[in-house]
Amino acid sequence: MKRILSGMQPTRQLHLGNYLGALKNWVDFQKDTDMQRLYCVVDLHAITMPYDREQLAQSTLEITAAYMAAGIDPEKSTLFVQSHIPEHSQLMWLLATMAQMGKLERMTQFKDKAGKNKERACLGLFAYPVLMAADILIYKATHVPVGEDQKQHLELTRDLAATFNTRYGVEFFPQPEPVIAGPAPRVMSLRDGTSKMSKSADSDMTRINLTDTPDIIAKKIKKAKTDSYPLPDNLKDLEGRLEALNLVTIYAALADISKEQVIKEFAGQQFGNFKPALIDVAIEHLAPITSRMNELLDDKTQIEQALHAGAAQAREIAAPVLADVQKIMGFIK
Repeated sequence: MKRILSGMQPTRQLHLGNYLGALKNWVDFQKDTDMQRLYCVVDLHAITMPYDREQLAQSTLEITAAYMAAGIDPEKSTLFVQSHIPEHSQLMWLLATMAQMGKLERMTQFKDKAGKNKERACLGLFAYPVLMAADILIYKATHVPVGEDQKQHLELTRDLAATFNTRYGVEFFPQPEPVIAGPAPRVMSLRDGTSKMSKSADSDMTRINLTDTPDIIAKKIKKAKTDSYPLPDNLKDLEGRLEALNLVTIYAALADISKEQVIKEFAGQQFGNFKPALIDVAIEHLAPITSRMNELLDDKTQIEQALHAGAAQAREIAAPVLADVQKIMGFIK
């Protein structure tokens, strides 16, 4: 049976890019009866950068509520919080003894987040990819949904799995395969077609949050950057028109149709006609998610029950894997 593992950090609110690039796809995986699904809130990763200690627990609940509101069913998928499973951190240390400094130094995400202050960056940020590898390997996950910015980390995971197997002469860890899918793997900023939609962008107008009201969604789409040209009658003519292509991509993903179908429907029309249609599709799709999130957060019982049950299910897998790793490495029991 295939086993899939993925997670998101509890940092600020989830936005449309998170939903279309990952979460919507996670929900669709639940249709596969030959796949075991584990989805976590990776709170240990969240503390590798400055964070609000008072907000961490609430953000963890909000992210879980977003998972459930979007359609992740605790009866079909295992939902849990990373820090509730100590085996993640324990395996991370064991893998760290096999991770090469040179490879970690070449990680693009570390360079981006550390910036010019690389010498002052914390060890946790530097070792982030090793913890991600432990997240995956502690469950012997066979498939991992990743964005383009995480492919390098998954390659390190595969390297560490191979290193462990070779060093100890076993075929223990599988080689997890990337799953890059979803209706819109890369949703861009509403204000800059060259930048990915991000939680950390200074302006809230760059993104549509899953908690935004219909009025706010409408306002953000109306003010989204476009150009003065009408929509073409073919996708090729959208090349170079990054903001226009982004809005067409969002419409297609939300409406569950192809970008070609969107172009066919709106060819020759200005954005003054297209944006109201996009607003209607966005509100129709996202409003039920926002409403359900609010219901779950008003009474957190369902969230807490799902996370408690999920942690127990996750540990049933993780604990024996860690025990086997320790035995293979020669630790006394």
